[in-house]
Amino acid sequence: MRKLVITLMMLSASLMAADKKPVFPEGASPAGPYSPGMIAGDTLYCAGQVGRDKDGKYPAAFEDEVKQTLENVGAILKKAGYSFEDAVSVQVHLTDIEMFARMNQVYMTYFPEPRPARTTVGGVKLVGPARVEITVTAYKKK
Repeated sequence: MRKLVITLMMLSASLMAADKKPVFPEGASPAGPYSPGMIAGDTLYCAGQVGRDKDGKYPAAFEDEVKQTLENVGAILKKAGYSFEDAVSVQVHLTDIEMFARMNQVYMTYFPEPRPARTTVGGVKLVGPARVEITVTAYKKK
């Protein structure tokens, strides 16, 4: 009986691992030891993205940085076969909560109704010169 339980546990673990798939959009170069996206079942988890472009530069204008951040999220969504319409949860981190309204103006152009659940946190220190970081979880029945 013990061998059967161990065999079933090993089979279950291997099936769960097989259901997890990393997502790397073209030209992605993560700034650390992580995957830009991870699909588990029908859910896509996008790692927090910042406004760094493919050349490693950040736009000077805050709104352009938010747009580039969302373009980076969009590249992960697209590579995985998802879109902004599939987003169910979003986390936004801002270095200065006073930039909330400016971020929101750009944000609303990417996420259609009904918009995903969202948490926005301000006053955080982000990596490098980033002023915004956005994390998205998306779901789509496949």
